[in-house]
Amino acid sequence: MRPQYGRPTNVPDLPRASVTEPIHISNRTARRFILAKQGLWPGRRSSGLRGTRATMIACEHVQLDPLVIVARSHDLLLHARVNDYRPELFHRLVYEKREFFDWGGWLAVRPMIELPYWRVIMRRNRALPRMQAILEYHAATIDAMRAVLHERGTVSSRDFAAADTRAVVSYRGSKDTSLALYYLWRTGEAMTHHREGFERVYALTEAVAPAHLLVEAGEAETERFLLRKQIAFAGIGRLGPLRPLLHRPIARAEEAAFAKEMVEANELAPVEVEGWAGRFFVLASDVAALDTLDADRVPRAWMPLGATTEEEVLLLSPLDPVIERARAKGVFGFEYVWEIYKRADLVQYGRFTMPIVWEDRLAGRIDLKADRRAGVLVVNGIWLERGADRGSKRFRDALRAGVRHLMRFLELDRIDATAVTDPRLRRAL
Repeated sequence: MRPQYGRPTNVPDLPRASVTEPIHISNRTARRFILAKQGLWPGRRSSGLRGTRATMIACEHVQLDPLVIVARSHDLLLHARVNDYRPELFHRLVYEKREFFDWGGWLAVRPMIELPYWRVIMRRNRALPRMQAILEYHAATIDAMRAVLHERGTVSSRDFAAADTRAVVSYRGSKDTSLALYYLWRTGEAMTHHREGFERVYALTEAVAPAHLLVEAGEAETERFLLRKQIAFAGIGRLGPLRPLLHRPIARAEEAAFAKEMVEANELAPVEVEGWAGRFFVLASDVAALDTLDADRVPRAWMPLGATTEEEVLLLSPLDPVIERARAKGVFGFEYVWEIYKRADLVQYGRFTMPIVWEDRLAGRIDLKADRRAGVLVVNGIWLERGADRGSKRFRDALRAGVRHLMRFLELDRIDATAVTDPRLRRAL
């Protein structure tokens, strides 16, 4: 029997009874469950290296992005979830202990134990038209980069001067060596050894990953794993469309068959949510938590270590999975667009607005910038949603606590809130 290489540590043993009829839950239960599954409600419940590891596993994917306006997106994500998070904890887990790896066109960090499943997808990536085009036009350079990795051990795109390479037009890099290294990384021959700034430094896969994980899981086993992971990532989600997830053509009938089989196998449970159209799914192992929340109680494992989200707001990265556009609107009634790339005349709020979690909802957004030279966290504006009472001392105290927690995390000395138009919110900071 093929071993279950990457059975995620965040998926416990399944309950015995299969749930085939939809579970009906309130919108409030759905909100709380989605926030809690992502480690945000009713407050931070992790700390230290162990807590950072558990949080990264629970998040399923931790997206990476090169921009630094306040901090790296993954650091902001973990700061919102881990009580005493520091960026060196992420670096240690990913690039020193090798417990996670980064990969993908949608760039994210995932548990290293899942690698046998992802190696199936890496192989399938070779058939993607853009990967085939790179191979067709840059085969000689790919061979050269493969030889360089064998010879040097680690290589980055910067190691090759523009004068010694062939210019290309691609958002993946302006040099053929960059595209060649990217091809080897996307198709599984190379992995990220470490990063310098945000620059990826490559090494051969066998120099990064443990030997026992340098295998491929079975095709069917991989697809079931990815489907479970998709639902776990969403908390409450749909199965489909599956083509971009599985990297192969798939018909609607096959998607429906997957759902039926996984419900009958007690891997998924169908859910209907008050105010939501259609049927959704949760992991069958999460049904007990849903029942607890629907009874207006909090599962013991989710109790916060310190302040609750009522006592201290959490400030979310613009790339936090909780505020993905469809989810933010459908679950929280919160319209959110990251405006970083908009023309100045089209910016409605601010270029780096961070959603504000207060209690069990998205209560507003705050536009921040870290001025590290001056040691100042600059607040460019605060906008609250309807129903968020700016006159509430409870909210103002929670806002102050959350912003000051972020200020300390960024190792800044003070807050400049002079641009905040509401005098009560300005004074609160």
